[in-house]
Amino acid sequence: MSVASGADRRVPGVYRFALRPWWIVSHLFVLVLVVTMVSLGFWQLRRLDEVRERNARLAERLVLPAEPVEELVPGAGVDVDALTDRPATAVGTYRDDGRVLVRGRSLDDAPGSWVLVPFELADGRVLVVNRGWIHNDGRHEAVPDEYRSPEGEVSLSGLLQPSQERGSFGPSDPSEGVLENVARVDLERLDEQIDGEVLPLWLQLTEPEADAPDPSPRLLAPPPVDDEGPHLSYAVQWFIFATIAGLGYPIILRKVARERAAMASAETGEAETA
Repeated sequence: MSVASGADRRVPGVYRFALRPWWIVSHLFVLVLVVTMVSLGFWQLRRLDEVRERNARLAERLVLPAEPVEELVPGAGVDVDALTDRPATAVGTYRDDGRVLVRGRSLDDAPGSWVLVPFELADGRVLVVNRGWIHNDGRHEAVPDEYRSPEGEVSLSGLLQPSQERGSFGPSDPSEGVLENVARVDLERLDEQIDGEVLPLWLQLTEPEADAPDPSPRLLAPPPVDDEGPHLSYAVQWFIFATIAGLGYPIILRKVARERAAMASAETGEAETA
């Protein structure tokens, strides 16, 4: 009887080695790895659904006629989510002495900042306005003097946006004092240093101001309504990784089992010959 044929007869039983403690740990690790990758794939698909829903909502709101912000935000208790990305107009005067820089805002791969300015409406309330983007490679800690706001009564057009909040990670701003630069458009924090009632939404300009001084911040384009991001491709990648791990591990296990069976058979043959 040949060694190879003896090894073949042993194959059905060689998987006993796979129940040894070290291999059990290996099995559990691969199982956890596959489950994690599948979960990440489905998470990316959920994120894709969220992006598609937001894009659909954005497309519906961008075609709505712009209305005065005083009518859209008549008082307290407004539905901020329902007004997000809503076209709006505003008439009032800038409070240029309250300008604030939002740091860390790149545009077209260039470092920069946003320029926020309090804007007083006819009813005395204050709307925080994002006039746009300026180049800032770190040298500016406050809005440069050359970026003055228009004087007198000004008419504005833009999109309403919700207050931005810090997530689990990211920079934070001091809770006290008058800030010249901030990490995000946190209306609650800005309200502490702006006189008057601050509206619960801010305005991102989408049209240039009349008689705006030169230079002026660069206007930010409205969010794209057809950009779904990389979520679908990421989901496909995670599912491919899970498939490779799920199918590849048993193949590797079988290969190792056969090799060990062949080694055991060879050792047995040598012992019998001796």
